[in-house]
Amino acid sequence: MARTSEEDLESTPRQAAPQPKYDTAAIMGGIYGDGIIALKGAFERGWVQKVGEDIDLLFQEAVKRPGGALGRGPNRYYVEIHPERLRGFVDLVTHPWVVAVCESVLGPDYKIVELGFDIPFAGAQNQPWHRDFPSPEETLKGRRLNSLAFNLTTVDVTENMGPFEIAPGTQWDFSPEFEHGMFPPRSFYPRYLERAQRRMPKMGDISARSALTIHRGTANHSDKPRPTLVLGVDAPDARNAERHDLQVSRRYFESLPEQVRQHLIFRVVDELEPIVQAHTIEGLVKADV
Repeated sequence: MARTSEEDLESTPRQAAPQPKYDTAAIMGGIYGDGIIALKGAFERGWVQKVGEDIDLLFQEAVKRPGGALGRGPNRYYVEIHPERLRGFVDLVTHPWVVAVCESVLGPDYKIVELGFDIPFAGAQNQPWHRDFPSPEETLKGRRLNSLAFNLTTVDVTENMGPFEIAPGTQWDFSPEFEHGMFPPRSFYPRYLERAQRRMPKMGDISARSALTIHRGTANHSDKPRPTLVLGVDAPDARNAERHDLQVSRRYFESLPEQVRQHLIFRVVDELEPIVQAHTIEGLVKADV
């Protein structure tokens, strides 16, 4: 049998590694049904550890400047960040599952509008049930969801760490009684408690949900924080970019693959500027007691 030379190998076309296929019907059914889906083990734990290190550093920077870390309840904060300050940002937004979910629900021209993280520290209390912003006309009248929120934990979540709690199917709920269009009255709480699911993902898991699905952070009875990375994505007709200020430096912009550039709504700046967070949620400042 003749041996194959290195030259022969170099001239032989290499077959591309098969890409995982994700079923559009299953994705749509999950987002339009329960309002949340997830993929376990999407990322290696070592990759997640680096994300966690970046979040720790960015939080320490944010709390030192006015408005850098927004209170979302006692001992609970939200910080919006610049993509280039997060190692693995490109890995995150080009992950085949993330891309498949965005394209399935929002269409091929989806736009990335938000990057941040939420941290409930020890002593964080139950939040009131809420959605992240009022339901748009596209949902209320058109019965279409035009935004998504991806969440990625940087720790293995346990029951006592204040896990995220969601009431499946409630992305369609609406009543004039909702305060600011976001906070249902207490008379609705039995419905949410009946449906409530506490999510306890592990490092490497990622979820996608409609930010309209009624949810809350629960009390953190442990002595550990529970950081969660947040990625916000819109359909072309959504307007959530107005609540955020995604910036990239010219140098970073030039380094981004075209696949990422075409899906970002951002400002190109010579030097990164502190983000002035426009998405304050006053109703979350106090705990639900």
